[in-house]
Amino acid sequence: MEKTIIVNNSECSQKCSEGLSAVEDALYVIGGKWKLKIIIVLQESGNIRFNELQRSIQGISARVLSNELKDLELNGFVKRVVHAEQIPVIVEYISTDYSKTLKNVIMSLSEWGKTHKRNIREDAF
Repeated sequence: MEKTIIVNNSECSQKCSEGLSAVEDALYVIGGKWKLKIIIVLQESGNIRFNELQRSIQGISARVLSNELKDLELNGFVKRVVHAEQIPVIVEYISTDYSKTLKNVIMSLSEWGKTHKRNIREDAF
C-alpha cells in the first residue's frame, strides 16, 4: 500500500523563498567578475600589495580593484594592513579567516566548472 504525502504549498514556498534569498545574499557579496578571483589570489598569496594583486588578476583596472577590495573589506573577507612605520608607507591586503570559509564553495565551483566545460565540449562534437 502506497503512502500519500500531502505537502503544504505555503511551507514549500516559504522554504524555497528562504533558500533563494540566501543564494541572492551570497551572490550579492561574492558575485561579479572579480571578487572570487581576488579572494583566491589573496588566499594563495598571503600578504600582497595592491600592484602585485593587480598584476595577478589579468584585466582588472586599478579603480575596479580598489572598489572590489573596499567591498570585500566591508564584508569581512579582506583586511587592509597599513605599515605606517616604514617610509614609504606600505599597504598590504590579507585574506581573513572568514574568507577561508569560502574554500569549500570555491573548490565545489571549480569542480563544477571543469565538469560543465567537459560537458559543453562533448555536446559540441
